[in-house]
Amino acid sequence: MTRVWDVSEVLFDEHTGYQRMLIGRTAQGVSLFCDDERQSTEESQLVYHEALMVPAMLLADRVRRVLIIGSSEGVASQLAVAFGATEVDHVDIDRVAVRTCAELLPYGYTPEELSAAERGEGPVRVHYTDGFSFAADSPGGYDVVVIDLPDENADADAQHNRLYGADFLKRCAELLAPGGVVCCQGGCPTLWRNDTLRTAWARFAEVFATPVYFGSDEHEWAFLSGRADELTDPVGRMIAHLDAFRPATLDADTLRASTVVPYSIRASARPARGS
Repeated sequence: MTRVWDVSEVLFDEHTGYQRMLIGRTAQGVSLFCDDERQSTEESQLVYHEALMVPAMLLADRVRRVLIIGSSEGVASQLAVAFGATEVDHVDIDRVAVRTCAELLPYGYTPEELSAAERGEGPVRVHYTDGFSFAADSPGGYDVVVIDLPDENADADAQHNRLYGADFLKRCAELLAPGGVVCCQGGCPTLWRNDTLRTAWARFAEVFATPVYFGSDEHEWAFLSGRADELTDPVGRMIAHLDAFRPATLDADTLRASTVVPYSIRASARPARGS
């Protein structure tokens, strides 16, 4: 399957040293592409970022300290602060990408907000470093750890793939405070491109006693959250916490409907009959 985007105006098109980054105008407004894959668009980015962040924040016992790895646009940091976080460590290896997003995207950080975050002024602190190394050296104590990266792929040279691996996921779990949650973009549930989701769901089910699926009903991506302890009714808990934060793109009915793992993935995870 090939997707073709009509970019009516190119605002930025360079290799940052880590990825080819293009920002341009499309039918969905100003849009960000990395290595020729759409990452976010003006029209749909809030649906994406709330689907990533809100279920995890609702699942956590509290949201005071948040670690975000990737997410160059800065929207995830802003959502964490809106939910009540007082300390957000935003880690991104690509300084050019983060600064260019702030300059050109009409969503996420403004240049002034990013400059303050780079200086460590305010609740958000931006760190331009490798997320794997940052996590390895961090003392932890986070209520939510967010992994928001381009989709995992088969490219052996794609350095971000290691941040999807089981070892890194376990390290992120070790960084959690009691009642904390790890979340990440889990891939696409569409039948002919769900290999990444199958792998990601298996990892979460292995690492976390309470893995939670959220498949966006208005986007083509699924998102995974996990707690180390076992909850009997995680979705009920999330719905009960909705009053603390009123998302713009989802509600209680969305949570009920969108937290069911696709049948093909559930069925493939079951032991064969007679085994």
